[in-house]
Amino acid sequence: MKPAYYASDEVNMKEWQKLAWIVGIFLGAYYIPWDSILIRQAGLEAFMMLQDYARQHVLTCLIPAFFIAGAISVFVSQAAVLKYFGAKANKILSYSVASVSGSVLAVCSCTVLPLFAGIYTRGAGIGPATAFLYSGPAINVLAIILTAKVLGWQLGLARAIGAIFFAIITGLLMAFIFRKDDAEHETGELFLPEEEGNGRALWQDALYMLTMVLILVFASFARPTENDGIVWQMIFSVKWYLVIALVLVLAVMLKKWFVKEELKGWVDSTWGFAKQILPLLLGGVLVAGFLLGRPGHPALIPEQYIQGLVGGNSLWANFFASIVGAFMYFATLTEVPILQGLIGSGMGQGPALALLLAGPALSLPSMIAIAGIMGIKKTSIYCIIVVILSTIAGMTYGWMVA
Repeated sequence: MKPAYYASDEVNMKEWQKLAWIVGIFLGAYYIPWDSILIRQAGLEAFMMLQDYARQHVLTCLIPAFFIAGAISVFVSQAAVLKYFGAKANKILSYSVASVSGSVLAVCSCTVLPLFAGIYTRGAGIGPATAFLYSGPAINVLAIILTAKVLGWQLGLARAIGAIFFAIITGLLMAFIFRKDDAEHETGELFLPEEEGNGRALWQDALYMLTMVLILVFASFARPTENDGIVWQMIFSVKWYLVIALVLVLAVMLKKWFVKEELKGWVDSTWGFAKQILPLLLGGVLVAGFLLGRPGHPALIPEQYIQGLVGGNSLWANFFASIVGAFMYFATLTEVPILQGLIGSGMGQGPALALLLAGPALSLPSMIAIAGIMGIKKTSIYCIIVVILSTIAGMTYGWMVA
């Protein structure tokens, strides 16, 4: 239990944060020149983009994804994943688990740092540990789903595949470069608590997860174009019937297989994700709309500026996007609406992927924290690897879709 003065400090900090928000909103209302036509247009674009998000993405995409992320955090044991990172673990298995752990653990760039510190300081190899460090936020299930829904399935798929391969390549390069230091570091044993059983078979948990994923897929199934095949047209015409049937199946599973305490934990975890992410996401949508506007609707920043910096698929455009992504801090999912505005303003597909691959994995605050865990030298090499790989991936993807 924390001493009373610690609790008092936390309360005072929250009050100061509330005061800062109030002062910030007041100063914005007082000084923003709303009589300017450009500012008024930018403000309108901010709320028009927010309306588009509310209508197209929140109910059919984000809400089901929050429930999936909540289920992952409650019903998938972190110990079951992290135990494969020890020095004595099979290397192929270690890197395989590390490269997809982001989709399993559903952690953000903030949550992954203490997990990384725990496994690294207790004996995990630098290769699997840094693969996990990159994978954790980069393959966040919510981010992948929203990227595919908003920016197109091609970019969403490229982000998912690129993040998985980058996690493995980054880990292997770090393990090779620091193989001598790693040999000394891995003398420790990685200790993690034993997994607790829940009384269900593995196939039951897998079927439960699959049902929720299918609900998400069909609920967010976009209207096909006239050029798409008849199969997609048929699926779209019956998608809500499929969603209702799957919801009924899910209800039966919850009634038969889960106890009340588990369901309460699932709902609490889902609500935790929602209240943590939704305000940041909607705030990011407003900022992106104000600065960049919707595709085809310019706002505060002229489109020619964006086109000059990250337009096309040049080496500079991809490298610049990687650097910006590496140093900027993107709250969970806010990179998607920001990129939507940038692409609409002329950003190339290659630089967009470069930013998506570098942005979630790095930020200036996370660089500082990582340096405190594994040192400045290793952190610098890790950041350089991420930027270079993101630049190469961006150029390759831009060339493929050109």
